Amino acid sequence: MSIKHGLLALLDQGPRYGYQLRAEFESRTGSTWPLNVGQVYTTLGRLDRDGLVVPDGEDGEGHVFYKITDEGRRELREWFDEPVSRAGRPRDELAIKLAMAVTVPGVDVAAVVQSQRAHTLRALQDYTRLKARAAEDDLAWQLVLESLVFQAEAEVRWLDHCESRLARRDLVAPAPAPLPADAGGGAVPPDTDDERSDDRAAPRRGRIRRGNR
Repeated sequence: MSIKHGLLALLDQGPRYGYQLRAEFESRTGSTWPLNVGQVYTTLGRLDRDGLVVPDGEDGEGHVFYKITDEGRRELREWFDEPVSRAGRPRDELAIKLAMAVTVPGVDVAAVVQSQRAHTLRALQDYTRLKARAAEDDLAWQLVLESLVFQAEAEVRWLDHCESRLARRDLVAPAPAPLPADAGGGAVPPDTDDERSDDRAAPRRGRIRRGNR
């Protein structure tokens, strides 16, 4: 989530100060991405530096208001127009964890998958309950919740897929080579090169003796 563009979207509707911006940001996203006031004012400082917002006076309690500039509106329109790049998304910790788990000896990968699935299913149930209680006219909050529901459902499907892949891998894993039998085991060891050489040499010696007679 771009905090910068989220604040610009709020300021596009009128001047606001830091606490107002934080409260409205969390209200519209359902506190899914909580902000602290320090983040808000740090971001406002950068927006001011870049010419995207400017201070717009204070109220009687000393709150500094900010308003968006024309350059800020252009930046906001570009953000809405451009698709979100998948290449710039944060690293997927779960995918990295499982990729490491399947390569590290001694890790019970199936247990990792099962634990994560249980956690994700609980989250999915929570999101579903929140969606059922959401106000019908609160479209912004409903869209956020639906995004979380779809992501959780997709993660559960992916974990099921991982479990199937692990099962197939275990089925096709090569069987360990049998250990050679000991002297009393009855297994006949393969001939050595020296033994085969002696066997081939014996008939030749016999033919030579018959020729001398």
